[in-house]
Amino acid sequence: MYDKKILKDNLPKRMRYYQGMIDLNILEKGENYKNLKKSFVIFICTFDLFGLGRHVYTFENRCIEDLELPLGDDTTKIILNTKGTLDDVSPEMKKLLNYIDGEAPSDEFTEELEQAVKKVRDNEKWRLDYMTLQMSYQEKFEQGLEQGLEQGLEQGLERGIEQGISGTIKILAGLDYSDEQIAEQLIKQFAIDEEQAYKYILIAKK
Repeated sequence: MYDKKILKDNLPKRMRYYQGMIDLNILEKGENYKNLKKSFVIFICTFDLFGLGRHVYTFENRCIEDLELPLGDDTTKIILNTKGTLDDVSPEMKKLLNYIDGEAPSDEFTEELEQAVKKVRDNEKWRLDYMTLQMSYQEKFEQGLEQGLEQGLEQGLERGIEQGISGTIKILAGLDYSDEQIAEQLIKQFAIDEEQAYKYILIAKK
């Protein structure tokens, strides 16, 4: 379980991180920026992050000096709040949010959703396959981390410290490590400071 305070504190930055990951996956290196599609990052929370009683908070990039002027980068971030108190969403959306918050199904859609959830929970084969897959991912993750650090260190000894660091960054990035996690490993393995670690990460991503 996540600590609720940590989750609340980190949520905006997590949304920023996921937005960046979406863009990186959409656009190939060297591809024209105009090919970026509209993107939405949506979080459903069982707490009111901003305490305003809204069921939905929608964010777009706008000019601070003129809020009527949108940036037009086609990015939208939406936070849905199951604890909302205002009359700001449709009855159907309220019923869905109430269901997510733990209430019993109250319309046809949430009834169907409840049945789908039960079907998955009762499917022993699916649960076994899921657990096996999770274990497999964990094993590959641990193996990949160990191999990645070893390869990075070997490259550092054979071809110089900079190439070793670059190799480590690429391997850990391939394992979906965040920049913070990569920097932590670089500091530990290559005895460099935080500023140097982030410089290497920035260079490796160019």
